[in-house]
Amino acid sequence: MKEIVVTGDRPTGKLHLGHYVGSLRKRVEMMESGKYEMYVFSADMQGLTDNAKNTDKIKENVFEVIKDNLSVGIDPERVTLFVQSGVPELTELTTYYLNLVTLSRLKRNPTIKEEIKLRGFEESVPVGFLTYPISQAADITAFNATLVPVGEDQIPILEQVCEIVDTFNKTYGETLVRPKYVLPENKNSRRLPGIDGKAKMSKSMNNCIYLSDDTETVRKKVMSMYTDPNHIKVTDPGNTENNPVFIYLDAFCKDREKYESLKNQYEKGGLGDKVVKEYLFEVIEETLKPIREKRKYYDAHPEIVEEIVKEGTKKARTKAQETLQKVREKIGVEYFNN
Repeated sequence: MKEIVVTGDRPTGKLHLGHYVGSLRKRVEMMESGKYEMYVFSADMQGLTDNAKNTDKIKENVFEVIKDNLSVGIDPERVTLFVQSGVPELTELTTYYLNLVTLSRLKRNPTIKEEIKLRGFEESVPVGFLTYPISQAADITAFNATLVPVGEDQIPILEQVCEIVDTFNKTYGETLVRPKYVLPENKNSRRLPGIDGKAKMSKSMNNCIYLSDDTETVRKKVMSMYTDPNHIKVTDPGNTENNPVFIYLDAFCKDREKYESLKNQYEKGGLGDKVVKEYLFEVIEETLKPIREKRKYYDAHPEIVEEIVKEGTKKARTKAQETLQKVREKIGVEYFNN
């Protein structure tokens, strides 16, 4: 019996390189192995939790993140692609799980705390945004997921999902499956920094390289990347540890021998930032060129994307209904099945 994989993307904009190395690349790898039953979704309801007054932003990007997944190689014949709001069973599951989590526990979640600070919510945080981990628990458990590919920043969310699963099973009896997270093997891929040197690549901070960026845009962004501020002269020894250019090279470069050679040369002194950036541009372009070409097809055929999502959402809903029925029976709110 195949293990089940579930993962999704908030449609608050097109996906970027951080998404690619943090989760998308792993999704394709897992799909290609043929070992898993996979579900990938556009998390529009979660996107609305901090965009309730800007719904056009979500509407415009619901299918964009699906196209990003298709463009990196996700095959709709082997992976179920769906839209979160098209599966109302997830909302009902979320409602039941809300009763199993305290407000203080939600506020202690490191990822939620960081995101609240990043958005400047403070005490005005929307309730929907605060309950993000509970919504994710519904998304994951609805499909009996055993594995969830994530970036490092999502680990606290998955830990809380497991707490909800454990609490439900202890309270009502064994019903839900406890998932495990799957991280990229490459440590630098787990949390790619922004091109400005900030700790995280983020759409809201405008420090991303998007999968759909054209060649010239990618070049400009790479050449403007933050490096070691103390590496002023070519002859100066440089720091590679907290240097975004080398972090990106570590995450993307397939020629490991060349990567190590450049790294050693930079640390000793004698290698300029421009040379390293030029090479990084080549490496990133090697990754993005086939993605960009594939995306052109889906951009030109939106009806195909819509049909893929429509069929996937039907399939996802059927699966979620099975789990919801079990949950309702365990809780005791199934009153009319005679």
